[in-house]
Amino acid sequence: MAERLSPRAILDKLVSFPTVSSDTNLPLIEWVQDYLASHGIKAHQHPHETDPAKAGLFAHVGPDVEGAIVLSGHTDVVPVEGQPWSTDPFEVVEKDGKLFGRGTCDMKGFDALAVWAVVEGHYSDLKRPLQLALSYDEEIGCTGAAPLIESINKYFPKGSATIVGEPSMMGAVTGHKGGQGFNVHVRGFEVHSSLMHTGVNAIMYGAKLIEWANEMNVENRAKEPGPVAATFEPPWTTVHVGVIEGGTAHNITALDCRFGLDFRIVPDENRDDWIARFKAKVAEVEAEMQAVVPESHIALQEKFYVPGLLPEETGEAEALVRQLTGDNAPRVVSYGTEGGHFQNAGYSTVICGPGDIAQAHQPDEFLSVAQFEVGKGFMQKLIAACS
Repeated sequence: MAERLSPRAILDKLVSFPTVSSDTNLPLIEWVQDYLASHGIKAHQHPHETDPAKAGLFAHVGPDVEGAIVLSGHTDVVPVEGQPWSTDPFEVVEKDGKLFGRGTCDMKGFDALAVWAVVEGHYSDLKRPLQLALSYDEEIGCTGAAPLIESINKYFPKGSATIVGEPSMMGAVTGHKGGQGFNVHVRGFEVHSSLMHTGVNAIMYGAKLIEWANEMNVENRAKEPGPVAATFEPPWTTVHVGVIEGGTAHNITALDCRFGLDFRIVPDENRDDWIARFKAKVAEVEAEMQAVVPESHIALQEKFYVPGLLPEETGEAEALVRQLTGDNAPRVVSYGTEGGHFQNAGYSTVICGPGDIAQAHQPDEFLSVAQFEVGKGFMQKLIAACS
């Protein structure tokens, strides 16, 4: 019989793969696939649509029936360059009751527990199946989740409840804001700045769109929040610009201006309405530019879409997690996860995983040993509940 690794041994292996979103995750995916195969569990890869260096993975254990509980995690991590790490980020180092390493918290700790639980479930008398779903490119916009979900349902009976293991200190998180991001490219017309009225300064026209973002934030903050919005911090949809570049010299009207503009949308608001409002402002500014130089323009490229997770009135996934953890506290978060994609695909969905989100993306990222043990206990209870 193949060796049944402990959650810690699996975590050590997963962290050893430097699966930064810009790089390949295939070695990790292939290791998990081989490990599951050594226990007689057939796992399937879902290749990235355009990048052959990336893939997702899914597996099913237990009876071949609908209603599985899906354990959902992502395999990619954020970069470590420029961060002052005191340990090797791609080696788990245990110190002072903490497991240091890139991804230990976000979210290879949960991934390790999920892989372990699938193997343990395989050797148990499951009456309700478990499914494993490991994605790619979560950190750059949750782009790998939707195609992975579609692929799972082509191979296995559809699950009914999904536990997304983002760090929540093993508490139930039932809602999060949605995310919508655009790359904005303002193309102007260069002239000497002394004759700026004859040119189109891409930076100055781009600033009108950034000021629109400021105006939207002021307007949204002033609104009386609805019952869903009121549960979030902050209790409104936010519009944010974090990076901008452009221009050639101080005395030349800028030919180009590029920036990213992102929305974090309260989940009961309509994403399409926000896109329409933004595009209307873009069209207004573009018309002003083209009144000076007709060939100037503004190009938008969607860079990510993360659907919000809406709290469910009678959510099966929430009820299950609360039953297993004893946690009854209401929680929503303003960051995004792959949970919205599962909910949109018809799964009852909740977020519950070990660790504190405050550690995510940080130098010397860590997961406490205590939280990892709580996560293991949760998986043991889950297997028992399915048996």
